[in-house]
Amino acid sequence: MQLCRFYEPVQGARLGLRIASRVYDLTASGQPQFATLTALLQASDSTTIGPLLQQVDLSPLPSYDYAEMDRPPDPAVPHLLPPVDRQEVWAAGVTYAWSREARVREAKAKEVYVRVYEAERPELFFKSLAEKAVGPHQWIGLRGDSHWNVPEPELALVLNPRMQIVGYTIGNDVSSRDIEGENPLYLPQAKIYRHSCALGPVITLADEVGEQPLVIRLTIYRGGEPAFQGETSTAKMHRRQSELVNYLARYNDFPYGAVLLTGTGIVPGDDFTLRDGDEVLIEIEKIGVLRNPVRQM
Repeated sequence: MQLCRFYEPVQGARLGLRIASRVYDLTASGQPQFATLTALLQASDSTTIGPLLQQVDLSPLPSYDYAEMDRPPDPAVPHLLPPVDRQEVWAAGVTYAWSREARVREAKAKEVYVRVYEAERPELFFKSLAEKAVGPHQWIGLRGDSHWNVPEPELALVLNPRMQIVGYTIGNDVSSRDIEGENPLYLPQAKIYRHSCALGPVITLADEVGEQPLVIRLTIYRGGEPAFQGETSTAKMHRRQSELVNYLARYNDFPYGAVLLTGTGIVPGDDFTLRDGDEVLIEIEKIGVLRNPVRQM
């Protein structure tokens, strides 16, 4: 089972439950814990959401074909939304050796990235508000003051207010490598801007994934042909998921839950940058495929 948020032309944003090829409108059940994603995260008191979902009778609920909803946004038809409504999105950096090596190549202050990779405390930074995140088939943007922009495919942890991992989704931490490389203090400008955070398409429940290794694939299409392809596994992550969550939760509160991106293990070569008109596909097994076109801003 997977959770999703979707738009229905008459009723607006809804919380859905995907089972096989169908998406059931949980919000239509009238139960308060299914009114929104935030309500469900607040109602969960463990890493398992399954018992809450077993309380609802799906038979009378409106349902939709998932394949028809996984499409570019159109206000006239149901379509998927980013799987966040009020959650802050945070990110961890330099959690894979490949990411460390890429940052060392691009950065003037190279020792910073080596030290944070080896340090006890991980790099964590704020990435996006929920309302600024984009979902499946929505465009991701290229900064006009940068000449080196890349996608960063990442496993994203979905956390309830108790900072328990209740699910997983796909994240794209779009980044301007030249801006961050010039000075680490420029990281917010390299990472936090409109259309720089994509999430989706669904949330796979934690009890169906756990911390088992997952394959992550990145394909960038240009003119309909693959311009870059890469693959990694979360088994190569330098830090445990629980470790990253523990540091995020220190002296902080997330009353609506949160989403935490866990870092990237796929970095295109130093001679590659995204272009206007590209399409980015990120696939993570047991979750799905996140598709986003690229637009120059």
